[in-house]
Amino acid sequence: MAIATLLPATTAFIQRAPRMLIGAEWVEAADGQTMPLRNPATGEQLCVVPRATVDDVDRAVLAARQAFDDSPWSRTRPRERQNLLWKLADLMQRDAELLAQLECLNNGKSAAVAQVMDVQLAIDFLRYMAGWATKIEGSSVEVSVPLMPDQQFHSFIRREAVGVVGAIVAWNFPLLLACWKLGPALATGCTVVLKPADETPLTALKLAELVQEAGYPDGVFNVVTGTGITAGAALTHNPRVDKLTFTGSTAVGKEIGKIAMDSMTRVTLELGGKSPTIVMADADLGSAAAGAASAIFFNQGQVCCAGSRLYVQRKHFDKVVADIAGIANAMKLGSGLDTSVDMGPLISARQQERVWRYIEMGRESGATIACGGEQFGPGYFVKPTVIVDVDQQHSLVQEEIFGPVLVAIPFDDEADALRMANDSPYGLGASIWSNDLAAVHRMIPRIKSGSVWVNCHSALDPALPFGGYKMSGVGREMGYAAIEHYTELKSVLIKL
Repeated sequence: MAIATLLPATTAFIQRAPRMLIGAEWVEAADGQTMPLRNPATGEQLCVVPRATVDDVDRAVLAARQAFDDSPWSRTRPRERQNLLWKLADLMQRDAELLAQLECLNNGKSAAVAQVMDVQLAIDFLRYMAGWATKIEGSSVEVSVPLMPDQQFHSFIRREAVGVVGAIVAWNFPLLLACWKLGPALATGCTVVLKPADETPLTALKLAELVQEAGYPDGVFNVVTGTGITAGAALTHNPRVDKLTFTGSTAVGKEIGKIAMDSMTRVTLELGGKSPTIVMADADLGSAAAGAASAIFFNQGQVCCAGSRLYVQRKHFDKVVADIAGIANAMKLGSGLDTSVDMGPLISARQQERVWRYIEMGRESGATIACGGEQFGPGYFVKPTVIVDVDQQHSLVQEEIFGPVLVAIPFDDEADALRMANDSPYGLGASIWSNDLAAVHRMIPRIKSGSVWVNCHSALDPALPFGGYKMSGVGREMGYAAIEHYTELKSVLIKL
């Protein structure tokens, strides 16, 4: 066992008085209420944070509104927005270990992995978005205006910041998801009110400190901590918010989408997934098994695009499943501060119970548990689990479990694989494991998902848009597509 030593700054941050950032001030909730955070590895209380009221959210939105309309931020030039994002990314790089430790303690994931994955990906994304700040373009258009044939016109199209952004993020990648929303918002000149997940607000609060240190004007970035039912709902319903961006469950996302439509608030939703991993007969079976294991067990399976459905061509099904089970059985579970650990705990007792119910549902229906199928504590641990002998229409196959549970089903041919892969209400990601490029290129356009990976899974890059088909959401994160979602188009026609 090799337990990482907490930085003094990490301990100090956890022990500080509970505050959230509204405008220029670090404040308590208006009524003084707090809510506890727990360390998923032990189940013990970690610290407390403010439980924001509706009034707190209203004040944060007003601060963002004023910053967008009236502060120097509204007149900031593209180069300045670029440089501020670079400065923020540099500060995150300086504090990468601190951010990773906070993510570990609050979320349960490995601190070492969080530093090289979550934190570094967030930094890389902000730097990528910084480049877009100076490349947001409009266009000039030669118009006809048939009703005024004798007149001359000059016309052009502007791309302008959408305004105040209300951002609500999930608990599985708290810092990275926050930066996915913050990056394009700041690059385009928007202002932000961030409501982190109830369970995981610590890195969002540290991020707010770094935004201040980077020199952003007051009110450009605000963080309110609290429950979804109060703070999240208040942000969703606030009429001063111009755009809502949400990452989380499909059920909540659908409600946010309905509310947004009532006021025509712009909205992007990155929601659930039940992503297929398809192993063709010609694949490198060793690489496919290792890749499929990583696709489902990384981050304890708490990944929206986790490869939670495995389809293997029948002749190799038993071997691939046995190889994945061997990988799962060899994984060491424990605290994310232990550098020898392969997998940490789930986020909460509630999530542990949810995952366990699905495993029990499989047992009760006659499915075979190829490995795992156990839970333990203290903390919220579920062993990596592989389940076979399951019908395609079973809830284990059709519903998002959001834990380290893989359901494996054999298929006979390409058409069979595509049919089952698309037989899902979700369409976030999919992977194909094959060396037959002709087959791969036939399959890619027929898979109904926002991302298709070949001989890898969940491989993300800031330049590639990320989002889903069907119940997996509306709109895209990352890439230039994100810039489009944080801007409005304005047509201008001048009669000369």
